[in-house]
Amino acid sequence: MTTPFMRPTMRRLAAITALFHLLLVVQIPAANAAMIGTPEVIAEQQHQVDQKQLLAMLDDQQVKDKLVAMGVERDQVEARIASLTPAELAQFNQQLDQAPAGAGVVGIIVLFLVIFIITDMLCATNIFSFVKCINR
Repeated sequence: MTTPFMRPTMRRLAAITALFHLLLVVQIPAANAAMIGTPEVIAEQQHQVDQKQLLAMLDDQQVKDKLVAMGVERDQVEARIASLTPAELAQFNQQLDQAPAGAGVVGIIVLFLVIFIITDMLCATNIFSFVKCINR
């Protein structure tokens, strides 16, 4: 038993329901899956190993003394190491491999200084007061 009142109401309700369902479907993100190759997994693991090696180098007493002498805190260095990209870590490790055995500690400290100065120039940090930000 349909009355003239029910038809427009049902049409309106059906339109609202259809619109609601359409909006719900649009909100759901599509899932994407792909195979991960061995080189990608190895690269990610190498990045983690490189970070751990750098953090282990900070335990060396000569490095600790030099950082204290420069007024740089260990927390800042650890945060900087954590923020290095895989390419930067690879470049750093390549420089360490090419450095002579006795110059390793000095090379590490110089590299950290260069990284700190570059990030100061890019306004990412403000460690050295004599370095001016290039974005200002």
